[in-house]
Amino acid sequence: MMASDRTLAASSLLRPLPARSAIDAFIVMDVMRQAAAAEAQGRDIVHMQVGQPATAAPRAAREAVKRALDAENLGYTLALGLDPLRERIARLYRDWYGLDLSPDRVVVTSGSSGAFVLAFLSLFGIGDLVALPAPGYPCYRHILTALGACPVNLETGPSTRWMPTAAAIEAAADEHDLAGLLIASPANPTGTMLEPDRLAEIATVAKRRKLWFVSDEIYHGLTWGLPQATALQFSDDVVVINSFSKYFSMTGWRVGWMVVPPALVRTVERLAQNLYISPPAVSQVAALGAFDGLEELEANRRIYAANRELLLNQLPSAGFTEIVPADGAFYLYVDVSRFTDDSLAFTKLMLAETGVAATPGVDFDEARGHRFVRFSYAGSTERMGEAARRLQAWERLRV
Repeated sequence: MMASDRTLAASSLLRPLPARSAIDAFIVMDVMRQAAAAEAQGRDIVHMQVGQPATAAPRAAREAVKRALDAENLGYTLALGLDPLRERIARLYRDWYGLDLSPDRVVVTSGSSGAFVLAFLSLFGIGDLVALPAPGYPCYRHILTALGACPVNLETGPSTRWMPTAAAIEAAADEHDLAGLLIASPANPTGTMLEPDRLAEIATVAKRRKLWFVSDEIYHGLTWGLPQATALQFSDDVVVINSFSKYFSMTGWRVGWMVVPPALVRTVERLAQNLYISPPAVSQVAALGAFDGLEELEANRRIYAANRELLLNQLPSAGFTEIVPADGAFYLYVDVSRFTDDSLAFTKLMLAETGVAATPGVDFDEARGHRFVRFSYAGSTERMGEAARRLQAWERLRV
């Protein structure tokens, strides 16, 4: 939370708020607000700040909802989700990874965010230490902090392709009394991935050290060269989280899922019953329908691939020459230290002077993010080309 936010809260409330509520802002949402304000003034903004596909939910998903609106009451479902959807998600693991997964282990959630809350409440107590790669998705540490757990950074960098190693996790477990770790592959903001062998090593270390391993796999389906692997291929003692937001292009529908060990299902179910009752019924209907739109989703994937190639070719001529390897997702994490040591101010200036909205690296890495910017290429190829042209023409980048 920014100092001004804390001052306002302290001056306008009856009594002090608990420390758990004093989490930092999710900066990308602040950038979204700034971009929206600029658009409201009539400016043309290229949105590269948020990890949101520009495409709508698949037509098959929307058609499924239309049919359900006429034929069903769309009331509460079971807390674990609609059985047909759980069965179809389980089948996805056979299709993508060759795994025979029981639908009983699948929990449908209110987006991946709901899955993180359920996972963290199930696995970690007040004061528990949980290792997270840095840079990383900021909401991991914010949610953990709000729930009373304590994030521990696993610093990554070029030497490890911006992903943690089994040795680093061993060292962190030696230094701290860790209760668990969370790793995303492909990762946000870097777009880098764990190779299958390294993922297997990490799963082995986690089991031997008795650490809960939460594997965030929400960008699976969006990979560019390296093979994607799920942690479930190497251990049943993991919690895997995924979502319909990214590959399935359904961000606003707020529906995701988690796969948990059999012994954890009832624990998660009790929490889900009390916190959410059930995931939104209409969103579950749409999610089930989305599996009939895979051809459309693969077409979207080809657009992201084209956008990635365009930006990797064009951004260097705008001065952005230091780009982290982009193995998956739809992000480029760019070193801008030749231009600035304040990525927050830099992205504000970029928005004001070029109309290109991007996210400052401090959202993802409090220590080193001041010299990085994340660009999302989930928009149309035409708009990504427009962003490249504006940045190439930006006087501030001429050195």
